[in-house]
Amino acid sequence: MARFPTSPTPNLLFRLFSSNKRSSSPAAALLSGDFQLRQFSAGSAARAAKDEKEPWWKESMNKVRNIGISAHIDSGKTTLTERVLFYTGRIHEIHEVRGRDGVGAKMDSMDLEREKGITIQSAATYCTWKDYKVNIIDTPGHVDFTIEVERALRVLDGAILVLCSVGGVQSQSITVDRQMRRYEVPRVAFINKLDRMGADPWKVLNQARAKLRHHSAAVQVPIGLEENFKGLIDLVHVKAYFFHGSSGENVVAGDIPADMEGLVAEKRRELIEIVSEVDDVLAEKFLNDEPVSATELEEAIRRATIAQKFVPVFMGSAFKNKGVQPLLDGVLSYLPCPTEVNNYALDQKNEEERVTLTGSPDGPLVALAFKLEEGRFGQLTYLRVYEGVIKKGDFIINVNTGKRIKVPRLVRMHSNDMEDIQEAHAGEIVAVFGVECASGDTFTDGSVKYTMTSMSVPEPVMSLAVQPVSKDSGGQFSKALNRFQKEDPTFRVGLDPESGQTIISGMGELHLDIYVERMRREYKVDATVGKPRVNFRETITQRAEFDYLHKKQSGGAGQYGRVTGYVEPLPLDSKEKFEFENMIVGQAIPSGFIPAIEKGFKEAANSGSLIGHPVENLRIVLKDGASHAVDSSELAFKMAAIYAFRLCYTAARPVILEPVMMVELKVPTEFQGTVAGDINKRKGIIVGNDQEGDDSVIQAHVPLNNMFGYSTSLRSMTQGKGEFTMEYKEHCAVSHEVQTQLVNTYVASKATE
Repeated sequence: MARFPTSPTPNLLFRLFSSNKRSSSPAAALLSGDFQLRQFSAGSAARAAKDEKEPWWKESMNKVRNIGISAHIDSGKTTLTERVLFYTGRIHEIHEVRGRDGVGAKMDSMDLEREKGITIQSAATYCTWKDYKVNIIDTPGHVDFTIEVERALRVLDGAILVLCSVGGVQSQSITVDRQMRRYEVPRVAFINKLDRMGADPWKVLNQARAKLRHHSAAVQVPIGLEENFKGLIDLVHVKAYFFHGSSGENVVAGDIPADMEGLVAEKRRELIEIVSEVDDVLAEKFLNDEPVSATELEEAIRRATIAQKFVPVFMGSAFKNKGVQPLLDGVLSYLPCPTEVNNYALDQKNEEERVTLTGSPDGPLVALAFKLEEGRFGQLTYLRVYEGVIKKGDFIINVNTGKRIKVPRLVRMHSNDMEDIQEAHAGEIVAVFGVECASGDTFTDGSVKYTMTSMSVPEPVMSLAVQPVSKDSGGQFSKALNRFQKEDPTFRVGLDPESGQTIISGMGELHLDIYVERMRREYKVDATVGKPRVNFRETITQRAEFDYLHKKQSGGAGQYGRVTGYVEPLPLDSKEKFEFENMIVGQAIPSGFIPAIEKGFKEAANSGSLIGHPVENLRIVLKDGASHAVDSSELAFKMAAIYAFRLCYTAARPVILEPVMMVELKVPTEFQGTVAGDINKRKGIIVGNDQEGDDSVIQAHVPLNNMFGYSTSLRSMTQGKGEFTMEYKEHCAVSHEVQTQLVNTYVASKATE
């Protein structure tokens, strides 16, 4: 790096004096020379400081954007991504989502996605726009795939929230926005489908302010709506844009239509006013009534967006190829580069203390595996590099397992096509082959022991019994289940100990159906599926004592173990589901047997005696016991614990807990009474009722057990006009009559076996 001399050399002094030959006196010459010298020194020092301040990677990092596109179902996310890829030159022709032309959208690479027209996995792709590298993650909008959305948001620096100009802010938009808030992702909003009948962007903007609590304003005004939608007016630069060409690829800047000048002035003033509420620099200009230039406004919007105090709202119609290029410009202008976002890691050497990552390629390597896929060449792992550089052939360490792995192949992904690269530095999203790990694992170069914060994984709410139709496909069946579990932490597999059936659990009917379908397609395994089962839980409501002696004598060494203590419910806000405490003073039971007792209680709590479901929120305290010098063994104490639990369980007044879902319905107002009556019939509690145009939006808490087949009955009640979404809320105690009914069903099924 060039360094300028800060002390003057003789040669330099001579040049300085000779340049001052015309000055009147030697003193003046000296002073003037000294001034020039000082000026030169200051300039060189500033340049040197700049050189030191701006490392080699600074410029390239400023030109990277990691963004996600997320929204409610059918708001046009994948269509928007398809247009973005087309305009940035990554694809050379546009295909529609449902694959009507036999090809399907580029980002929906699984056959199943093209058929159903929904996005299931987040595909990662990258493109370049005006010398900037943009990594795009296309995320699913169905609530059953929230883990995909959460994982994508975990690795993003910014996001585009797509809203439908007709549907407005829908239930899943709220869920996605809540997730963005949790992971502190700065965002811009894009109101799509302005060409549709009934499009009203201003209504949607007001909904975003009311429902999502967005501090937002439009940065564009549409020229015409519905079939008259012609172009957009940029409020920052005060220019009109029209989109010409067969696919809207030619953006033509023009004059603002005369009849819209008043509206544009009003909306620009509103934009400046709203941004100045959260940006001090702009506020000063606004209060002094000074004119605000386009550059000043743009910088203020960027500062406020990155600080998550403001959401700029863009408009357009992806399907009609209008408004996508200005949105891309907005991504570069207003969303942060990797160094402008704070990312934290947990230092495992220092009791999980939070460490702020610099995000520079000069630091030690820290990368997070956020997605796994079974590719043609083995496991493909998507990595977000947070710090440092990863190179092909390097050795990296999986902090979660401690294994040292060589990076055999490094690729950049474009949906399901890939491009080999030699290295990737902080801020990039890449994929590696042949690295065995689970999703959520952290990789480092070994110099630090950091893990990225664990992602919150929701509990599954629904189970299905599955078994392969033919006995021969057992190997493929278990291979498929193993892969799905590795890919998706919300998908669980277990065995029913009584029937011996394989039980799969997930986030809803659609979630599990899609895995059964993928098994059939990708592994050629036909599976029969049982009736969906709800994941009930049991818990106790009061303290109960136990004192049990397990004694067995059958020739030779017998069994002997006595346990005394009590069980009690844990407080409602407890994070633990099961606690075991040993309060024995002395050696009434040798300490070597205590783990066996804990294991016994845990095993017993796996199936409560009411309906055979796991028991939660339970604290077991062991106070005393007795042992025998010869007959006591781990098995004896384990059996004593199991029987002690069963005996005291009834005295602790157990209750059954069932999963309750947060259901949001959108139905035409004329059907409101019928739908509300049906929810009451399903033992639901209506917690909210809003009016939206001609539609009623009802929010209710309904037990999942009463929601099977609801989509069919909702369609028949509303002549196919109603729609609903539901997500897990919590487990709640069932009413006394439901408990009796469930217990009787369970007893009857045990009797028939």
